[in-house]
Amino acid sequence: MDSTLPAVAEELLKEIRKVFQETSHDTFSFRLKFIFGPSAVPALDLVDQRSVTRVVSPSGRTAYQVLGTSGKLYTCYSSCHFCTCPAFGFTVLQKSESLLCKHILAVYLSQAMGACQELTVSEEQLTRILLAEEEDEG
Repeated sequence: MDSTLPAVAEELLKEIRKVFQETSHDTFSFRLKFIFGPSAVPALDLVDQRSVTRVVSPSGRTAYQVLGTSGKLYTCYSSCHFCTCPAFGFTVLQKSESLLCKHILAVYLSQAMGACQELTVSEEQLTRILLAEEEDEG
């Protein structure tokens, strides 16, 4: 995991990974709520619904797609803690009210819990996925 998250958040995610390797019980929901605020429960719901997909190309390039509760597909980049959803731009970047949106938190939680779906695509398909986000914005 990248070291740009606060140390306490990284430690919590490491603990979750360890617990889910040893057992299938989530004993950290109160800690998640404390550290990540209101995005914790919706992120856990996304993980429960298996809404997170790791998209990998043959070259090893990776992005994550999260099917939001609205039915819209958001692209997340765990390497730089970024999501294409409007909440990330507003709540995380503009207002600094939260560390992460529910989508990127769901990516981290699904990684820690081993609940990520996997999709292998061609380089061209991954490029189209990444460019589709720019076209939506423009």
